[in-house]
Amino acid sequence: MVEFPEGQMISLGEVELEVFQAGEGGIPVLLAHGWPEHAFSWRHQIPALAEAGYHVIAPNQRGYGRSSKPEAVEAYDCHHLTGDYNSLLDALGIEKAIFVGHDWGAILVWHHCLLNPERVVGAANLSVPFRPREQADPVAFWEQMLGPEFYIVHFNRQPGVAAKAFESNPRQFLRNLYRTEQWLDESEGMGGASIIHLAERELSGGRLMMSEEELDVFVKAFEHSGFHAPCNWYRNFNRNWETTADVEQKVIQPALMIYGAHDIVPEMDMTGYVDDLEAHTLDCGHWIQQEKPDETNRILLEWLDRRMKPLF
Repeated sequence: MVEFPEGQMISLGEVELEVFQAGEGGIPVLLAHGWPEHAFSWRHQIPALAEAGYHVIAPNQRGYGRSSKPEAVEAYDCHHLTGDYNSLLDALGIEKAIFVGHDWGAILVWHHCLLNPERVVGAANLSVPFRPREQADPVAFWEQMLGPEFYIVHFNRQPGVAAKAFESNPRQFLRNLYRTEQWLDESEGMGGASIIHLAERELSGGRLMMSEEELDVFVKAFEHSGFHAPCNWYRNFNRNWETTADVEQKVIQPALMIYGAHDIVPEMDMTGYVDDLEAHTLDCGHWIQQEKPDETNRILLEWLDRRMKPLF
């Protein structure tokens, strides 16, 4: 298993975050994991970035691992979560950083570019492209288009039900979710609607994308933290929509986008919203940096060295 740095608890006032660092003193790069993940999702990137001269900062975001888990649903809106980035940089004595996000981490990094542009030198995101603010209630739209069992709708309309199901068998849930090459066997659907049932039985399509030892790290983390707080991130989609009505939908920072060709998240034309954009597509699914670590590292490091280093 890839060597992973020891975590440390850093107090940000309102919350404490479990943070993993390497390459202190280098150019700061903050890695933002997605749902339902962990800073360990970046295990293949951390040593490569540190060796290349970057100070890697990989927090377990609020609700994950041993980081704080506030009770209030609104404590997981985009303002609190991106506020944690500011507070973490402040605690480390860093004025601004490069941000790299995957899945929900990508959503938050895009929000961070809009809400706190002075703290973001550049953004590199995996899987989830920038989506301009919806014209109407996003959860109601997804319910109309994809039905009540679509997982984002389910988390909002039946709060706590899915999280309880995931907690009933976290190992099976994560083993089913963390799969690659399942698109080669379409007999086992992995679409959004099926996610809420992934703790019920073992899937046969595809294969686990990591070793059993690596899976243990995730399982133990969620046995400790549970899934209720992570699911609360989704329960803030409408709150985020309401509270960003006056925010200009324009990313001014240089940006890198890496898609998975078989991801359930589609590619998107970001013209007019992210003007300084470079995009790549890898032959993988949703878990890009874990499915294709070498390719991800090559693209990310080349972009960082070419576009970001000159800015420091």
